[in-house]
Amino acid sequence: MVLDLSQIDFVDSSGLGALVQITKQAQTDGGSSQIVTNPRVTQTVKLVRLENFLSLQESVDVAIARIPLPGDG
Repeated sequence: MVLDLSQIDFVDSSGLGALVQITKQAQTDGGSSQIVTNPRVTQTVKLVRLENFLSLQESVDVAIARIPLPGDG
């Protein structure tokens, strides 16, 4: 799944919680999530130290390129 947040100016704790849940659900279902961000959103994610858990990408093209293919492991 690719979630494009590049036009979002602010993410609060509820939004961060939703991103964590989306990522966990994607992993549980055998998939992955790629989150497209901008510098403001990235800064917020880094403040709460979730940058290693959430797969942040700089553009939709990069996010799509980083989606694991079936059988990649």
